[in-house]
Amino acid sequence: MFIINPVSGGRNKDNVPELIEKNLDPHLFEPTIVFTNRAYHATKLAKNGIGQYDYIIAVGGDGTVNEIASAVVGTDAVMGIIPFGSGNGLSRFLGIPMDTEKAVRTLNERRIETIDAARLNRQWFFNIAGMGFDAHIGEVFAQNKTRGFVTYIKAAFAEVLNYKPERYQIEVDGKIFDREAFMVSFANSSQFGNNAHVSPRASVQDGLLDVCIVKPFPLYRFLEMGIRMFLKLADRSRYVEIIRGRHIFVKRTQAGAVHLDGEPQIMEADAEINVVPNSLKIITGERFKESSRA
Repeated sequence: MFIINPVSGGRNKDNVPELIEKNLDPHLFEPTIVFTNRAYHATKLAKNGIGQYDYIIAVGGDGTVNEIASAVVGTDAVMGIIPFGSGNGLSRFLGIPMDTEKAVRTLNERRIETIDAARLNRQWFFNIAGMGFDAHIGEVFAQNKTRGFVTYIKAAFAEVLNYKPERYQIEVDGKIFDREAFMVSFANSSQFGNNAHVSPRASVQDGLLDVCIVKPFPLYRFLEMGIRMFLKLADRSRYVEIIRGRHIFVKRTQAGAVHLDGEPQIMEADAEINVVPNSLKIITGERFKESSRA
């Protein structure tokens, strides 16, 4: 079953059913195609498909992937992704082609891996969750009618001028760290999306989350910090601290923005984050093993 989000990424998907029919191997798959029409509809459709379909494919961005994976996780169903979002973080990490026809043909190879998932205050995420500046930008970006990478970058440069770091008490597997931070990310994969890697050595198959603490830095280094992410050098900055663990508790001074796979919401001050190892079966691209060892 292909679940298509018609509004994700601001891209037209009218020709996607035709591309599926053209590129999907009919000897391996008998596709059903459905469209979402509201928020969280993808989760409902996926839940209804469990037991009826062996493969449930998300056609959309990181938010759509999150909705569908939240239904598929822990079941025998296998998930696939046809990327159509603004960032496509998990798709890129898994080596799935950004070209739609190539992504559909990747499904025919049926390279199935089992990856870790995670929960923040009982809500699932599969790529990266976080709080601080990236969550704040996610909230600003979500209110913008124009999508895409350029819009996100413009929002980041506009908001950084007035953003104030926060104080966090972070407990990782029983060890407590008191930090002032520009942002705190909980990385299952290495990247936010668009090949911006916040934790270049993160793995979705190690049973751990990378707690990435970006400490306050001089404003003139903001561009440098962004470039480091695109060069996979963020972890080498003296302003970045990465702690790996399974069970994480975070205390903030007040409620505020968080994001789960890029989707923002306001959440209470305290957060509990846990990794759930080997819990999601997913089809990957041929470059996944190569990229995961990079």
